[in-house]
Amino acid sequence: MTDMPSTATEPAHDDPRPPVWEAPSVSRAGGAGSVRGGLDAIVEVPGSKSLTNRLLVLAALADGPGVLRGALRSRDADLMIAGLRSMGTTVTEGDVPSTLHVTPAPVSGGATVDCGLAGTVMRFLPPVAALASGPVRFDGDAGARVRPMGPVLDGLRSLGVRVDDGAPLGGEPGHLPFTVVGHGSVRGGAVDVDASASSQFVSGLLLAAARFDQGLVLRHTGRTLPSLPHIEMTVAVLRDAGVAVDDSRDAIWQVAPGPIAARDLQVEPDLSNAAPFLAAALIVGGRVSVTGWPTSTTQPGALLPDLLTRMGGAAELRDGVLTVTGSGEIHGIDVDLRAAGELAPNIAALAALAGSPSRLRGIAHLRGHETDRLAALATEITRLGGRCEQTSDGLVITPRPLHGAVFRTYHDHRMATSGAMLGLRVPGVQVEDVATTAKTLPGFTGLWDRMLGLPGTTAGTTAGTTTGTAAGTAADRDSCGAAATVGAP
Repeated sequence: MTDMPSTATEPAHDDPRPPVWEAPSVSRAGGAGSVRGGLDAIVEVPGSKSLTNRLLVLAALADGPGVLRGALRSRDADLMIAGLRSMGTTVTEGDVPSTLHVTPAPVSGGATVDCGLAGTVMRFLPPVAALASGPVRFDGDAGARVRPMGPVLDGLRSLGVRVDDGAPLGGEPGHLPFTVVGHGSVRGGAVDVDASASSQFVSGLLLAAARFDQGLVLRHTGRTLPSLPHIEMTVAVLRDAGVAVDDSRDAIWQVAPGPIAARDLQVEPDLSNAAPFLAAALIVGGRVSVTGWPTSTTQPGALLPDLLTRMGGAAELRDGVLTVTGSGEIHGIDVDLRAAGELAPNIAALAALAGSPSRLRGIAHLRGHETDRLAALATEITRLGGRCEQTSDGLVITPRPLHGAVFRTYHDHRMATSGAMLGLRVPGVQVEDVATTAKTLPGFTGLWDRMLGLPGTTAGTTAGTTTGTAAGTAADRDSCGAAATVGAP
């Protein structure tokens, strides 16, 4: 094993610490004020961020007005909507916020796109901006300025698009901020891209490629290609919109020029956002069900039933409902998560609670996500008393007794949900800046509480986007928000 540094980037010392959330914990011993029995919850997770943002781009480039139903409304999705609006697309809400009516228009320049921390915005919209007649400036949060952008920007340059970046704009070459200076069309043709750091470099160019004069032949030149299911998702949504895509050759994609069909679509639920809820069944014991689970999908979250089964649970899909049952015992796992790196933080949290060591492989690219996720996980699991070591391409986690502490999230939504998972077993876990979950899962703490059947939530009936029960009654939270306690088998 090659050891790697085990610390993530800390917030500046003069920055005030974000508020902390006392993660609800489960008293496995029972006793006064605790719940006896396991979970019995039904959860409805909102629409897929990955699909929502891909479908928004295609709807903005389509040959007529379209509708997205069940779209995710979160920070990432709203940043995508705002970016498209700034370049001329009309996006309006229907009778509910998750229904979006999209009316395309010629891509306009003179816009500024706020990418926030959204990789899909910063990597999917520059090829759209290349179709504008005029400049489009891109910038984002401080954390976004360190995320790699070079492969997309260099790819556009090789297609004849002017891109300004680096010191003149106050940043580093190949990073935010940058300006795409379009001239109304993109020649297209062949381009070589090293997508070793992110599959989004491929998806971003493919999504706009049908609007290029010559289409696009994209060749991946790197040694590794992470998150291949996300590229397969991009290919699938393009084909569904009537775009001809040839992916018959390994690491080469050819998109023919032509129209993109306007459609009325239902967005699948976000299967990766289901991970902390389903994993809770293994941590606490009992069962958690997620509705709307597709029988076939390109989402990486489709790997969850197998992963959770290997870690000690049982999974059953019936009539669109996935149910995971657990006993409170968790097994360690040795797994390559190259195809589903977004699941790694939650799997790492499970592994820290397991009865045997785990090794997560194939996820070196997570160092370039919202934060360096490998360093962040190693730092925070260690802060709670665990042992989590970085390797060249992943993590080795050796379970140890854990204790309560502040679990820092580094503005990363999947770190926040991982902290909540650890808190189920470890009293006193305080998740810093849990509101960062709004990036893809707004209202997370309310969903979590309802799954646990905590006071002030509705159990057994539809309430918001989730319903849940835990046998018995739970201890009241005090006015300061102290952790509620629920019982396990």
